[in-house]
Amino acid sequence: MASHRKSRPTGPRIAGIRTPVLATAALTSVALLSQTAHATPSADDKPSLEEVQKKVDGLYRQAESATEKYDAAKEKTAKERKRVDTLLDDVAKRTAKLNKAREELGSFAAAQYRTGAASPDTATLLLADSPQDYFDQAQLMSRLTSRQKGAVDDYVTEQSATMKTRREAVKSLKTLTQSQNDLKTAKSTVQKKLSTARELLSTLTAEEKARLAAIEKQKQEEAARKAAELAKQQAAAAQAAKQQSPSSGSTSNSGSTSGSSSGSGSGTSTSPSGSTSATKAAKALAFARAQIGKPYVWGATGPGSYDCSGLTQAAWKAAGVSLPRTTYDQVSAGTTVPLTDARPGDLVFFYDDISHVGVYIGNGMMIHAPKPGAYVREESIYYGGDSIIHSVVRPA
Repeated sequence: MASHRKSRPTGPRIAGIRTPVLATAALTSVALLSQTAHATPSADDKPSLEEVQKKVDGLYRQAESATEKYDAAKEKTAKERKRVDTLLDDVAKRTAKLNKAREELGSFAAAQYRTGAASPDTATLLLADSPQDYFDQAQLMSRLTSRQKGAVDDYVTEQSATMKTRREAVKSLKTLTQSQNDLKTAKSTVQKKLSTARELLSTLTAEEKARLAAIEKQKQEEAARKAAELAKQQAAAAQAAKQQSPSSGSTSNSGSTSGSSSGSGSGTSTSPSGSTSATKAAKALAFARAQIGKPYVWGATGPGSYDCSGLTQAAWKAAGVSLPRTTYDQVSAGTTVPLTDARPGDLVFFYDDISHVGVYIGNGMMIHAPKPGAYVREESIYYGGDSIIHSVVRPA
């Protein structure tokens, strides 16, 4: 058998075998870091760091997506648990009623037996689980008083309802078990993604972390520039709308006030419902602003920490508007509007899988709970590039 130490020809090698410098782009981020950790910074180092950042960002995104699935499973589990508890309580109450009805039927059977109106077999059937078949016989029914007939009907009705409730409880228990399993799976996925990201970051040297910080700063500057461009577009759109309908601006002070306070530069409804909507949005925004500095914690809904959808849900709850728990459901809980018409308080959703959300504050900026290890903060809606913006939704 040939030795596994047999010499190999020089040139590109498969993954797992030492490769020349030109093939390092095909390696994982960790491998790239191990090769460059002690090297002098050069143009060749930058792609590896960008790859690291891309991979870490991807892991955080996957973790956030898994967090939304965790939130959904958690909410479903809570609902199913509540339903199961309600059904079991109902079964207990119905069983008590059923037992009482059985006792009453037993007393009737005993009375009929003592008077000779029924045979021992009749008493046995009266105490059976399903005596209705016997009671349907006209001969016995004719011997029962109206009260006794009512007791028989009550027994049969209660028995049927109890059996139905028990079946529902069993079905709900199965659903609850599945929801609990989904919850465990989602939780495990989140923890695994976050652990992988932390391990990857821990391999970086202080110099590499500094260079990554510089790359991140460049991204933030570009995001801020795009936000400023959006603010100009919104202001121009608002000005054009004002010129097209000058009479509305001169006859409604509330309309001009609402428009100027929007911060986005877009027009605002001057109707009573529009004013109410603006008031609710202002309350939601004020709440979100008060949470700045609190940590992102996956699955958290406040008051000490939040995940992204937990923050938006809590913000609009403070305004008296009930939003669903997850981004997947929140995106349908309102009216979708163009990005150029975004107003403070609107929800901005990100990525094709709608796994992130923030509260728009105007001028291309938002308040959001970004990711694990970060804190609730103000940031450009272009923090990850303009291509990641999915939609804008106005809850009220």
